[in-house]
Amino acid sequence: MPLSRRLAEVVDALPLAPHLRVLEIGCGPGAAARAVAARLDSGSVLAIDRSATAVALAEAACAAEIAAGRLRVRQVAVEDFVCAPDEGPFDLVFAVRVGALDGRHPETGRTAMRRIAAALAPGGRLFLDGGDPVREVPVPP
Repeated sequence: MPLSRRLAEVVDALPLAPHLRVLEIGCGPGAAARAVAARLDSGSVLAIDRSATAVALAEAACAAEIAAGRLRVRQVAVEDFVCAPDEGPFDLVFAVRVGALDGRHPETGRTAMRRIAAALAPGGRLFLDGGDPVREVPVPP
């Protein structure tokens, strides 16, 4: 699956390093998660989406990265996300076009931010779309 120009710009803008543990929220069919996984050596990506259809598409598109242990996909909404014992904490979290984080649903957004904060490693960073092309967002403690 080719990466759209917009998603390529997002991935290029992320401060990725080969060892990072990355969480993508709202992974859709997995294109950005695959591109991020390709830049990691000892790190890994967990890609989540609330849609079972999106998760199935991501699992199919990212089969090689999943088999290599660099990527996992899970169906869960960000406002319900809790790290499993073998996941996280995450050094970097990013999301593109995620309704729970765009301000339209304030209570869901607050719950989502608490879930993200709980999943971040100390010093972990959150990036959302809406910048040029992303913006770093402070996560409440």
